[in-house]
Amino acid sequence: MSLADKFSPAPREVRFAGALTALPGLALLAIGAVIAVGHLNAEPVRGNNLYAEVGYYLVLGLGVLACAAGLLLGKTWARSPAVVVSLVLVGVGWYATGPSGQPGWGVPIMIAGAAVVVLLFRRPSRAWVLGLREDETEEDAARRGGLEGRAAEREKHQD
Repeated sequence: MSLADKFSPAPREVRFAGALTALPGLALLAIGAVIAVGHLNAEPVRGNNLYAEVGYYLVLGLGVLACAAGLLLGKTWARSPAVVVSLVLVGVGWYATGPSGQPGWGVPIMIAGAAVVVLLFRRPSRAWVLGLREDETEEDAARRGGLEGRAAEREKHQD
């Protein structure tokens, strides 16, 4: 058993998706920092709330990083928000490639978003989310209640 397997119960696909999900979170934090630093010595502009803008990027970036950390640590709750972030990335990449005429930025962004979606919907990832046993199908695991049902069964047998 490798160190990564001891650290996180999630399959390799989920951990890799977590690492990819961290990239937009880090980018959002960087954008917030660039905006804050760029306006340190600037004259205040009426109607411009710089603190709200920087705070928005920081909160959004930290939320995305929380999803990435959840995937890296093997927390099933992080899968759905990570899929949403990835689908948004695909849209951002499409817009950057097409209407904005920036394929150098857009194509890699689209590929990263699509890769996370694919990784999170591969069979090992689905089995992990469902708490799938080796001898059962996905339908059986879903009827049992997935990971929560498996935990409830363990708890029932311990009493």
